[in-house]
Amino acid sequence: MANGNQTPLYPLYEQYGGKTIDFGGWDLPVQFSSIKEEHEAVRTKAGLFDVSHMGEVEVKGEKALEFLQYVMTNDISKLQDNQALYTVMCYENGGTVDDLLVYKKKDNEYLLVVNAANIEKDVAWLLEHKVEGVSVTNKSDELALLALQGPVAEQVLQRLTDVDLSAIRFFWFADNVTIAGKQVLVSRTGYTGEDGFELYCKAEDATSLWKAILEEGKQEGVLPCGLGARDTLRFEAKLPLYGQELSKEISPLEAGIGFAVKLNKEANFIGKDALKKQKEDGLTRKLVGIEMMDKGIPRTGYEVFVQDNNIGTVTTGTQSPTLKRNVGLALLQKEFTELDQEIEVQVRKKRLKAKVVKTPFYKR
Repeated sequence: MANGNQTPLYPLYEQYGGKTIDFGGWDLPVQFSSIKEEHEAVRTKAGLFDVSHMGEVEVKGEKALEFLQYVMTNDISKLQDNQALYTVMCYENGGTVDDLLVYKKKDNEYLLVVNAANIEKDVAWLLEHKVEGVSVTNKSDELALLALQGPVAEQVLQRLTDVDLSAIRFFWFADNVTIAGKQVLVSRTGYTGEDGFELYCKAEDATSLWKAILEEGKQEGVLPCGLGARDTLRFEAKLPLYGQELSKEISPLEAGIGFAVKLNKEANFIGKDALKKQKEDGLTRKLVGIEMMDKGIPRTGYEVFVQDNNIGTVTTGTQSPTLKRNVGLALLQKEFTELDQEIEVQVRKKRLKAKVVKTPFYKR
């Protein structure tokens, strides 16, 4: 029974065999065929995801840049028109409000793409710090978001548009592109570790786009994909998930995304002092890859030990469909994060042997 929020594509799920689950208050498909099959399709061909539960927030006005510089850890002033940037919003203590994308449409006009479960919290946070000369508008209900990801994504999508998609580089976008007769913002971004595109369209255009892309991609074997494969794909590529690798308690530096924190940008930003201190004093915890040596799967929340010391927890873990090995990401005390460090993961009543390994688990 549907009882959560639904994306504009919800009515189509059943038609494509989607099995829905509750994900942060949303009724979303966990899979259409099988997680392994969908995962494999994205790594070798392409998969289409409904990611319309993500939030979109428009920030406009003459002080928009100044405002974003203050609430974001990355350097927004470096963005050119039609360019996207991955960044983080932090609390004063360095903990994470959210990780997100900032799209610069033109001077004084930006689109932020935030995590579904954080939409209300993020909008409230932005409004709380908003200054004169800035408007913050939640556009999440008006927009839908599809992600076509995988090695054949470009060739399939190219047949549905006259715009040269090869000209859109990684982390750039083109607005008002006509795809299968609909107006779309096409961004060369994604959350799978593969090449691909994210397509922002009007909510009412989502179903016809979804059908057109799957129809067009049939010959290449493009599959509709659910949250299960989205999670295993992003996990293999070591892309953090808010609520697991990042949280109010976990800073971007601890989560290994220090590249999105520009401590040397001129503008002061919320959390800068705390993050600077973390960096100068040296981190006490670090996110690392682990691989099971004993038989067992390291699941989210499992505790990690060295002898009888509890040294941290698993943030995400699974059997990697690409590697066929039981691996995880774990936030551990810094002194136990060297490669090949032997550890034990508490799996139900047993402590099973594992070791620290190199990440990402998968690189294109």
